[in-house]
Amino acid sequence: MGERFVAHLPFTASDLSAAGHFAGTLARSVSFLSEVDAGEVTVSFEDAQGVRHRVFCDLPLPDRRRCARRVDHDGPCAPRPPR
Repeated sequence: MGERFVAHLPFTASDLSAAGHFAGTLARSVSFLSEVDAGEVTVSFEDAQGVRHRVFCDLPLPDRRRCARRVDHDGPCAPRPPR
């Protein structure tokens, strides 16, 4: 297995919630690639890149999968986001 890297892709959004939505959508759109760990996606303000905000819950589930719901979700964790 290779080393892990982080790609930094600046974009604009109206607020932190919209930035999280954009980053989550982007991460899910490339999650079919085995090299991508979509559950670890974070966002930050451009001038505060050391302060990262998680997008997904990503807590471990009993079956060894991880929660795919948003970080601030209501209800139980689940391996797939609600439709």
